[in-house]
Amino acid sequence: MPEARSWQVRWWQSQWQSATGRWRSATVEQRLTWRLSAISAVVGLVVAVASVFAAGPWDSGQRTAERARAAGSSGTGGERHGAGPGRSVPSASPVLAPLGTAAVAPSPDSGDDAVPQPTRAGLADALEPLLDDGALGKPRSVSVVDSATGQQLYGAQADTQAVPASIIKLATGIAALSALGPDHRIETTVVVPGDGAKAGAKGKDKGKGKDKGRIVLVGGGDPTLTARATKGAGAPASLRQLADKTASALKKSGTESVRLGYDTSLYSGPVLHPIGPNENISPVTPLMVDEGRLDDSDHGPAARSHDPAADAAEEFATMLRDRGIDVKGEPQSVKAAKDGKKARPLATVRSQPLSSLVERALTNSDNDIAEALARQTAIAAGEPASFDGAGRAVMDRLNKLRLPLSGARIVDGSGLDRADHVSAALLAQVLVRAADPDHPELRSVLTGLPVAGFTGTLRGRYAQEAVGRGVVRAKTGTLTGVNTLAGTVVDADGRLLVFAFMTNGTTDPQGAQRALDRMASALANCGCR
Repeated sequence: MPEARSWQVRWWQSQWQSATGRWRSATVEQRLTWRLSAISAVVGLVVAVASVFAAGPWDSGQRTAERARAAGSSGTGGERHGAGPGRSVPSASPVLAPLGTAAVAPSPDSGDDAVPQPTRAGLADALEPLLDDGALGKPRSVSVVDSATGQQLYGAQADTQAVPASIIKLATGIAALSALGPDHRIETTVVVPGDGAKAGAKGKDKGKGKDKGRIVLVGGGDPTLTARATKGAGAPASLRQLADKTASALKKSGTESVRLGYDTSLYSGPVLHPIGPNENISPVTPLMVDEGRLDDSDHGPAARSHDPAADAAEEFATMLRDRGIDVKGEPQSVKAAKDGKKARPLATVRSQPLSSLVERALTNSDNDIAEALARQTAIAAGEPASFDGAGRAVMDRLNKLRLPLSGARIVDGSGLDRADHVSAALLAQVLVRAADPDHPELRSVLTGLPVAGFTGTLRGRYAQEAVGRGVVRAKTGTLTGVNTLAGTVVDADGRLLVFAFMTNGTTDPQGAQRALDRMASALANCGCR
């Protein structure tokens, strides 16, 4: 070792002497060029650092206020997520770390040890001191799994059932994708009802403004249907576009006056989530615009409509009037088809693909989308589109994916209900299945995960855990007394691991959240062998 250090000193001395010689022999123009390059590099570094401080991971005021309110509220409160209206979400792709070759190794017996798996002992050394953090409640449930092999590398009470909070959305998303496929789109339609009404068809009365019957706005379960102006092919389904199509079809048939109904019969059971009226979720109906929000936000907590379906129908009536259609009276709740008579479609708009809805639900922890995904799963399974039917359908889909469901109970799609109980082992395997090359249809469960320090519900976190920033991708879960985190991380050797951390009974929500973030960063920081 002394010889090695001596050689290193001599090598650096030679490099310095060489550089000094080049400087002395350089022309004035060359020296000026080098100076300008050095100054540009320093300026660029200063600008980059300033940008991080100005827009970066300290943007957490809303989360801090949210935790303060949660700590002072009763145990029946709902989860709160999101950076608030008006804040953009930066692209995640530039911050993702590359994987080592073993990240896609076919099996632990393949002989490919270019990037070996972490060992249980190594993971225990990294994680167990952090599990002793007093801010964590009980249970303290952990599962760390190799994504390529599905093998659990470390577990601590991994099979213990606990309240998951919002990380249950991982199960909701994978169930919906499995049932319907990533390209499925949810339709919102306007129809001529099947009860003998003649709106949209030529009748004997040709006079302008004559009432020729009823049309019905039928909710298909798309909570992202928007009444706002939209741009681009990837925009949500537009109520304005639906009004354009409807007015055009009516005028083409000679109809300029209608009565408007709206149909919410696709869903059954209670409309209100068991947590009751809440700024984290609207009444769950198949017809709403902009998630029933009463402000201009598109994610996070917001005041909500008490009757999103009626409000959507009234807004649609106004849009039709603006397009020259005389809508008589107030919209009425009706069924589009009666006595087995089929309704005739007049106009249709379609949601973004299901893969995009899953990504949005996970990135922003969107409860309204999550409940819609659960009900779409129920409809595909022939179950009632209710809380009970959706819970059964999601469990059935997870079972078909051969996931470990022993003791699990899922009663909603969003995780707001404390009756949900699952294990860390189950949620880790959900992520493994999403990463499985044999299931590309499930991939948006991974691509929708927030990126630590950059996007979604992790944007304001990892300020003190720099090693995890941009490397950890995870779904957050927060209820009063509940803190959870589940996602993926690339370890120091470049191997992709999945993890699920769950703790209940916490009394220091900020401390518990920091403890979970430190655990994820610990995985990023080690090869753990």
